[in-house]
Amino acid sequence: MTPDKHSRNFWIGNGILAVAMLTLFFMGPLSDALGIWAAVLWMVLAAVGMTLVMSDKRDEPPPPG
Repeated sequence: MTPDKHSRNFWIGNGILAVAMLTLFFMGPLSDALGIWAAVLWMVLAAVGMTLVMSDKRDEPPPPG
């Protein structure tokens, strides 16, 4: 049984989503420093991360087993 390989975009997307999660943990101090731009930064990070993760999506799901 071979492990399922993911593309580089998948892992970069997961890294960006991790950074987006960290921005949520520190949203208070970030919003004090950046104002509304802290929320805009989080939205952009989440959108880019999801786009990269979903770009690895294959046409058919892997066979069960």
